[in-house]
Amino acid sequence: MSAAIDMGRDNAGQSIFIDLEELLATRLLVQGNSGSGKSHLLRRLLEECAGLVQQVVIDPEGDFVTLADHYGHVVIDAAAYSPREIEALAGRVRQHRASVVLALEELEVEQQIRCAALFLTALFDAPREHWFPALVVVDEAQMFAPAAAGEMNDDTRRMTLSAMTNLMCRGRKRGLAGIVATQRLAKLAKNVAAEASNFLMGRTFLDIDMQRAADLLGMDRRQAERIRDLQRGQFLGLGPAISRRPVAVQIGPVRTAGKNAAQVLLPLPDAPGEEMEALLNDRLAEAASDQSARKAPAPPPRPAADLEQALKSVPTLPVPEAKPPLTPMVSQAEADTNKPQAPDAPPPRLRAVSPASSDDESAPGIADIVREIAASDGSTFRPATALFRDFAIRCRQQGVASAHVDLARFRRLFAFEVAGVERLAAPARAQIEAMAGAVDDDVLAPYLAILVAAARDAPMPDEGELARLYGSSSPSRVRRLLDHLERGGLIVVREDFGGDRSITVPGMADLLRAASAESASDGQDSAASPASRGVA
Repeated sequence: MSAAIDMGRDNAGQSIFIDLEELLATRLLVQGNSGSGKSHLLRRLLEECAGLVQQVVIDPEGDFVTLADHYGHVVIDAAAYSPREIEALAGRVRQHRASVVLALEELEVEQQIRCAALFLTALFDAPREHWFPALVVVDEAQMFAPAAAGEMNDDTRRMTLSAMTNLMCRGRKRGLAGIVATQRLAKLAKNVAAEASNFLMGRTFLDIDMQRAADLLGMDRRQAERIRDLQRGQFLGLGPAISRRPVAVQIGPVRTAGKNAAQVLLPLPDAPGEEMEALLNDRLAEAASDQSARKAPAPPPRPAADLEQALKSVPTLPVPEAKPPLTPMVSQAEADTNKPQAPDAPPPRLRAVSPASSDDESAPGIADIVREIAASDGSTFRPATALFRDFAIRCRQQGVASAHVDLARFRRLFAFEVAGVERLAAPARAQIEAMAGAVDDDVLAPYLAILVAAARDAPMPDEGELARLYGSSSPSRVRRLLDHLERGGLIVVREDFGGDRSITVPGMADLLRAASAESASDGQDSAASPASRGVA
């Protein structure tokens, strides 16, 4: 079996080969401006060595999925899998020596970077018995190993730089031969570029990129001008797997093609202007509404104080209970609501009130006041202590006894109200109260909203609604909230890189039975519903 890959012809018409075994040990860096032929070069390399070595392609633009039609590559659509599934797939790729294309084009840029980092890290962390030789091709490598942070999240940047550095620096002992392609060397992290021993440099125009390419090829400044004059598909090669001296190569033809748009001139449509205008405006409002309903994010909640930080910074002081002799406000409230008594009649409204009877008599008033506060604009974004002060003031104004309701009790009443639990019938409400009995107060409202949605057989609340109930405007805090609930065993979350998320609540059988009993009591269909719903 030959280990030489025919890449094309030099200026004299001689074939230029790449030694595959040497390439596996020394890695390859490809550079060229957009349109210089980098993807064509990678496709030629992959086609020529297909069947000789395992291939793993990180494909952010979906250019290489057509390899599956002719060479049996498995296309992994990253948007259809969760992060844990991506890591498990990478482990199986190494175990079974499958040639795959990780297609990332359906994901947002930062999702692409995180997915590729997880996949590469799992390849690198495979057990020793699976360290088979494999070419790992990373197109648009400046995305996954950027020289500067840019707008990327710091955690994401550290993750992807670690994965790419491991691939290029330590991958050889694990059988991984990195092949990275970039538009500009200046955009690629130096730790990643420096580990390649083979280079194929295509056309570039910026002085800094030409100088770096010339330095890697061992060319002086005058010879570096050649890089600017290269044609599409022409590259200067150097390295132990290619040539000991810089050599020009015209990349040969390929059998497969990418899914890029046509790059040749095509005749324009000859429709009159009136017909084209009518075509553009046909059912435009309907299309716009469909697009907004499908893709537009929910409006962000009003910015306000962070609930968790406020609770940490403000000390929680116990509210003393009212003593029986000091109840003039209760007596006045009862005097306003009861019929007048005779002067010589015993004044029952001045009797000592036990906590139990106080709770029973004033519960409707307290529920109404909590409901008013929960319905006020931006209530979930206010600190719990401020809400509790508002509650106490309203109770005094309306003459409602509230001494038995402390801050902790109020927070749970408020959470049940904003989540809509109180609007459920008794069986489902009782079951939800039992399931939420041990849940922390600061995460109670979002968790209750999830239970209420499941009990109503309705879609789960989206991130915007969960953020509002959590009192936050940060999507990352919502993700951490879901992680916290999942680590506590309260929910099970499955999220793929396409953004689709499903939530399952353990112990849903009892809640579904309670909801079915509620429906049966109302004369409705009592069929049980699935226990998971998608979160937009």
